[in-house]
Amino acid sequence: MSAYLARRLGYYVVLLLAAVCLSYLLASYALDPRAYYEGRQPPLSPASVDHHLTAIGVNDQEPLLGRFTTWAGHVLRGDLGRTIDGQPVGEEFGRRLGVSLRLLVVGTLGGTVLGVLIGAWTAVRQYRLSDRAVTLVSFALLSTPVFLLAVLLKTGAIWFNQTTGTDVIQFTGEKSPGVDSGVLAVLRDRAVHLLLPTVSVALGALAGYSRYQRSAMLDVLGSDYLRTARAKGLTRRAALLKHGLRTALIPMSAFFSYGFLALFTGATFTETIFGWHGMGEWFIGSINKNDVNSVVAVNIFAAVVVLLSGFLADLLHAALDPRVRHA
Repeated sequence: MSAYLARRLGYYVVLLLAAVCLSYLLASYALDPRAYYEGRQPPLSPASVDHHLTAIGVNDQEPLLGRFTTWAGHVLRGDLGRTIDGQPVGEEFGRRLGVSLRLLVVGTLGGTVLGVLIGAWTAVRQYRLSDRAVTLVSFALLSTPVFLLAVLLKTGAIWFNQTTGTDVIQFTGEKSPGVDSGVLAVLRDRAVHLLLPTVSVALGALAGYSRYQRSAMLDVLGSDYLRTARAKGLTRRAALLKHGLRTALIPMSAFFSYGFLALFTGATFTETIFGWHGMGEWFIGSINKNDVNSVVAVNIFAAVVVLLSGFLADLLHAALDPRVRHA
C-alpha cells in the first residue's frame, strides 16, 4: 500500500508542477496588465507603466521565459509576487484561503456524505415512492445552474425573514460587522452566515453523488458475494453495509477526485452572490483587472485542492480494495 501511495503522490507532484507552469504561461499570454492603466486621469506615461509592470514582474516587453524563471524563483522562497496594485499576493492569498476552505470543506463533506448515504438508501428501496421522489429532486438540482440555485436560496431567505419579521437567516458576507462579544457569539454569527452558501455548494454535490452511488449500489445488490454473506448467517443490513456498500464505494472514490473541480467552480459563483471574499471572488476580480500574479495564485490553490482530493480518493480506494493495498 505504501508503494502504491508513494507512486500516486509522485504523479500528483508532477501534475502540480505542470499545472503551475501552464497557469503562469496561459495567464501571461491571455491577460494584458498594461490595459489596467489605460484611461487614467491624468494619463500615465509609457515609461512609468513599464516601470511598475517591471517592478511586479509582469512587463510584457520582457521575455516570457525570463519572467517565469524570476517568478518561480520567488515562489520557491514563499513569495507569490505582487498584485497589479503593488500589494503582496501572499497576504491576500492567506486572508482569502480560510474563507474559501470553510465553504468548500463544509459544503463538500456534507454533500458527499449525504449523497452517498441517500444513494445507497434509494438503491435498496428501488422503484419505491421514496426512490422516485429522491430521483426527481436530484435531477431537478442537477439541471439547475449553481448561480440560479444560490439566487433562489437567497430569495427564499428574504421571504422567510420578511414573513417571520426576523433576520434569523443572514446571507450577505461571512460575518456581521461589530460581532466580537465572546467566542460563542462569533461562532454563532459565522455559522449563520455559512448556512446558505454551504447549502448552495452541498446541494449540487448531494444530487450528483446520490445518483452515482445509487447506480453503483444497484450493481452489487445481486452479486454472488452478497448472497454468500447472507448464506453464512449475516443479516441483510449487515451484509449490505459490510460487503455491498464497501464495494460500491470503490468507483465513487475516483469520481470524488474528478468532481471536486466542479465544486470549486460552483463555489466561485456562490462567493460572488453571497458576498464572500474568498478565492472565487478574488479570481473574478483579478481577471477583470488583468492581474497575472493573483490569477496564477488562485489557479495554484485550485490545483492543490483538486490534486489533494485525488490523493485522498486514492487513500480511500486503497482502504476499501485489498487488491490495491497489496499491489
